[in-house]
Amino acid sequence: MSTANPTDTPAAPAIKSARLAHFPVALFSTVMGSAGLAIAWQKAGHLLGWPAVVGQALTVLATGLFVLIALLYALKLLRYPEAVAAERRHPVRMNFFPTFSIGILLLAIAWYGAAPEAARWLWAIGAVLHLGFTLMAMNSWIHHTHYEVTHLNPAWFIPVVGNIIVPVIGVHVAPPEVSWFFFSIGLVFWMVLMAIVMYRLFFHAPLALRLTPTLFILLAPPSVGFIAYLNLTGELDAFARVLYYTALFLAMLLASNALRFFRVPFFVSAWAYSFPLAALSIATLRMAEATGLDGLRWLGAALVVLTTAVIAFLMLRTLRAITAGAICQPE
Repeated sequence: MSTANPTDTPAAPAIKSARLAHFPVALFSTVMGSAGLAIAWQKAGHLLGWPAVVGQALTVLATGLFVLIALLYALKLLRYPEAVAAERRHPVRMNFFPTFSIGILLLAIAWYGAAPEAARWLWAIGAVLHLGFTLMAMNSWIHHTHYEVTHLNPAWFIPVVGNIIVPVIGVHVAPPEVSWFFFSIGLVFWMVLMAIVMYRLFFHAPLALRLTPTLFILLAPPSVGFIAYLNLTGELDAFARVLYYTALFLAMLLASNALRFFRVPFFVSAWAYSFPLAALSIATLRMAEATGLDGLRWLGAALVVLTTAVIAFLMLRTLRAITAGAICQPE
């Protein structure tokens, strides 16, 4: 952190420029969490009769957040391309680049009811971009010279397993085979990466403290996979149940370790709590809708409230960190 005199005018631009160079691509995860919460409230409005205006307001908020972060990161790319290239080569940060395309896909889902044509274009852009990020990530993993097993963490799910989001509205805006293509990629490589991640967690050193929140990413693939599979098949069959109850068990596992997460200081990586919780909330409401079980309706409602509280807390802590100059600093 700079110790320069705040009244020293010539130094101010340099300080701002240095902070821009360290603007983290992981901040796009704030869009994922906000858009996921908007979709959860939309579903709660449909199934539980909650105020529709909340979901609409959250959709606008997530869109504004995406535009702001995209503009700042574009400015970083223009002024500090070497810093972006360094993030792209980093064994952990590189996996957060696809949060950009996932954010677009989630905004497409959130806007589909109110603006279907705009959502169709957002979906197409997000799907193409995410496929590109998937190919880049997998090529990097296969032809690497510097990755070690200790670099592995649940954030590695993001580039490849993120494809499982595409069918959520893809079944409504494109031929079904397109959605099955993306679903297949996400599902198969979720199972592959799940085995590798569990091996790393079981037999190697614990995750670095700032990466501990990424354990919540384990919730997202089966939760979103359940939603996508229901949309693709239109029925609650045995495999759909396996996906949902896998997500529910992982939520119980993470809840049993709640004290560990409470002790972790705030990092930008804490936004890893947000979208997985939103995805589980939506999946639970969809399961309640499919089964008609009141218990699942109550659980879904509780999860939406919890997710709202978590994201409100994360927003507050992020704003405080920005005000204090604790974000956009070299690590």
